[in-house]
Amino acid sequence: MGHDVPWHVSAFQVSYGQPRAAELTARVRELRARILFDAGRRPGFRDESGYVDDQELDFGAWHFVARHEAGGPPVGYVRLSTPATAGLFQSRAYLGEERYEQLLTEQGLGVAETFEHSRLVVEHRARKLGLGVYLNAMAIAAAHVLGAKAMIGTSGTADGQDLFHARFGFRPVAETRRYVDQYTEDVVLLLYRASGPASEYASLVERLEQVFPTVTRAPDEVPSADPEPAAPRTPGRAGATATTDDDCWRPVLFEPRHAEDRRALDALLASGRVHQVFDTIEEQLEELVTSREPGRRFTRAGLAAAVEEQLAGTARAEYGVWAWYPWSGRLVHLLPREEFRLVRTDRNRGRIERPQQRELMARRVGVIGLSVGSSAALTLAMEGVGGAFKLADFDTLSLSNLNRLRAGVHHLGVNKCVIAARQMLEIDPWLDIEIYPGGLTDATMEEFFGGGHGPIDLLVEECDAPYVKIAARERARALRIPVVMDANDRGLLDVERFDLEPGRPLLHGLLGETTSAGLVDLTFAETVELILDMVDRDAISPELAASIPQIGKTLSSWPQLASGVALGGALTTDAARRILLGLPRPSGRFYTDLEALTAADRSTRA
Repeated sequence: MGHDVPWHVSAFQVSYGQPRAAELTARVRELRARILFDAGRRPGFRDESGYVDDQELDFGAWHFVARHEAGGPPVGYVRLSTPATAGLFQSRAYLGEERYEQLLTEQGLGVAETFEHSRLVVEHRARKLGLGVYLNAMAIAAAHVLGAKAMIGTSGTADGQDLFHARFGFRPVAETRRYVDQYTEDVVLLLYRASGPASEYASLVERLEQVFPTVTRAPDEVPSADPEPAAPRTPGRAGATATTDDDCWRPVLFEPRHAEDRRALDALLASGRVHQVFDTIEEQLEELVTSREPGRRFTRAGLAAAVEEQLAGTARAEYGVWAWYPWSGRLVHLLPREEFRLVRTDRNRGRIERPQQRELMARRVGVIGLSVGSSAALTLAMEGVGGAFKLADFDTLSLSNLNRLRAGVHHLGVNKCVIAARQMLEIDPWLDIEIYPGGLTDATMEEFFGGGHGPIDLLVEECDAPYVKIAARERARALRIPVVMDANDRGLLDVERFDLEPGRPLLHGLLGETTSAGLVDLTFAETVELILDMVDRDAISPELAASIPQIGKTLSSWPQLASGVALGGALTTDAARRILLGLPRPSGRFYTDLEALTAADRSTRA
């Protein structure tokens, strides 16, 4: 549909008496119900006659149907109801007539200016590609164009849907959360104001206000819904499928200087969901003012005066932001973003100067494989090498991973992307992180490298699948994106500067003319042989060489240690920093072999 957006959206309105109205509503209802049914998770959306989601509200509403390409199968949907059908709003039925009217009065809203947003559904195969964000933004943009001052709607909470909507400016209404049988989860009422503070996707909504008129179509032009699509195949990993549900991993940020955020924060505190509150804003303010003038020796009174000057009359409780981490129940008071980052990276100075730090924070890094790669991702986040990340791994944390991954027993069974994203956002809640918990596949390759929130500037590749290793490098070379890899043996750092050498052979030519197309469905023995070729079998450590014949016999898998993984995180971060800043870091293979480097004859003191 143009505008550099990989989605084709049809927007249409259905009214009673309109030609084919019943047929059109039947199609969108079937699409919604099939996705909401979710393989039996919500049985209320299916009966003996098929998928069921009959709602009178469909007549008079705007319907948005999304496809990957014009004429292709629908992969997402959202509904926008106008004030003309306000008497049928789900929100009104959920609250009850009296409480609904009372709420509008309390908020200073009229029925004629309040729209309802509902039924945002996205196929599993499109959830990691940003379609939910795009459809949500489109519905909000359409509401703006149609004259809405506010939007209201109900949202589930089990998978963080309410937190997803919070990123668009929707706020929970106090005392409206309760369990609903049909959805098999808690539901909460959300409210959005067109005049509220700018949301994370404000620029996208503004752009789509111009797009909305171009996607509206006469109902007769809307193609039929296709039957349920087959699940996408993941090459090189037999039996692997995309994760079906998003785990909660994004924090919610509140700026209490805005009245709506202050009310939402109060409602959160009253909800019982906050387990711990951390408020060290005074200490953070002191660090801020002293880091700006490191040569000044503050007296206690002088420091207090500098803090008051920084506050400029703002109450401490309303200064900066409050970050809510729903997975841990923690609520943390922090400085505003730029001040937070200035203090957090202050000790980098002398090694990374502030202009360089700003340059690094403007870069986007992709990480494939969040076992060994988790150390790299966390170190990159701590050092401020990248302000945006894309993380891809299909696997969940198992008990045997805890010998080398920075995680706890409470993370067992959680996707490794989710674990890494949570930890990184606990370091800096403003990081722009996209996750691909179905792993890197043919279906997500283009989105990972160039779509979503933007293209990556550097790739850290740490996965086990030979197909993905080569396919990712083929794509990186075509796009001139540098690749860094740590092999977790003898401190091997591998650097491929495709940005400077677009004709460079993959993995330094170790695999000859091998391409990804020839690496699908390898046997275990073939996989082992190929990986040995990749890491150069003549250069591996004696311990690894002795272990390989025992894999599947006396050893369950490749031996790896936390010390090696931690070293790999340091090596890849150092290389990434140099590459992104334009400092010398050539292609090649480099060994930081701790056994050799710390041998007796290498001591600088006899």
